Amino acid sequence: MNGAYRSVAVLGAGAWGTALAQVAAAAGRDVTLWAREPEVVEGVNSAHENPLFLPGIALNAKVRATNSIEEAAKAELILAVPPAQHMRAVLRSLRPHLRSGAPLVLCAKGVERGSLALMTDVLAEEIPGVVPAVLSGPGFAKDVARGLPTATTIASPDPDLAQRIVATIGLPTFRPYFADDLIGAEIGGAVKNVIAIACGVAEGRKLGDGARAALITRGFAELTRLGLAMGAKAETLSGLCGLGDLVLTCASLTSRNTSLGAALGEGRKLKDILAERRSVAEGMESAPAVVALAAKYNVEMPICAAVDAIVGERIGIDEAITALLSRPFKAESA
Repeated sequence: MNGAYRSVAVLGAGAWGTALAQVAAAAGRDVTLWAREPEVVEGVNSAHENPLFLPGIALNAKVRATNSIEEAAKAELILAVPPAQHMRAVLRSLRPHLRSGAPLVLCAKGVERGSLALMTDVLAEEIPGVVPAVLSGPGFAKDVARGLPTATTIASPDPDLAQRIVATIGLPTFRPYFADDLIGAEIGGAVKNVIAIACGVAEGRKLGDGARAALITRGFAELTRLGLAMGAKAETLSGLCGLGDLVLTCASLTSRNTSLGAALGEGRKLKDILAERRSVAEGMESAPAVVALAAKYNVEMPICAAVDAIVGERIGIDEAITALLSRPFKAESA
């Protein structure tokens, strides 16, 4: 195995991208954080803080921000962390500046609407020939940026690349485990965001802890069915980037997806909730694509379908809950 990469660029200065930049800097790397927003570039470089997406957390002085993707592309390792629905545009902008053979890690969790492409599919279409890697797993940006213990998955078909990425960003408090199952890593991260909205709705409607446990468990069954149908490994889906991420996200209102669902469950209008937010709730964006994938692979995903109908404002929350609770009884493994 070759040694760690010396420099890292993070494309996307939202909360998660900023947290990963903090991790790479703590690991001793020179870090470039690419941001579209001038106030983020100014805040990171002058005050060592991301005032828009991660306020109140002091950033490592090794993190330097830029609005030039050409400058960011000079790094030895690229972490791509835009929202999933914007991944294609970012990769397309990066392509003319990316040096041949440069490794790229996809860190967004979602499925592209319309094309139903996973992020690795988008990468293959926009920058052919790049060996893909995926970072996915349980972790909240604020916790990771503060250095609280977190574990995650680095998936790649190239074990040497995966291990080199681990060597580059691994810390005692940020523990990446490597795997070779790209589909499992991606499906776990995409579907759990949709299920988290359902858990948030249950929280907002005060349906109790038992309802949340049922949604997590049956949601994991949906995640597993789709993943296996698409070629994922069961052990990946039951690991950090599947079950682990699902449990964390669904159990805390720190999650943007869970908190979105909770606000909906309390009776608030979707447009009013979104008007107050800067950050994207990936589950809302990916829900239609996840449901379309389920139809494509002939997989039953009633919780995801209910979430899609709710955020698409085609059905009321009480009607969706009644429909789920009225489903026929069947074997748990069915």
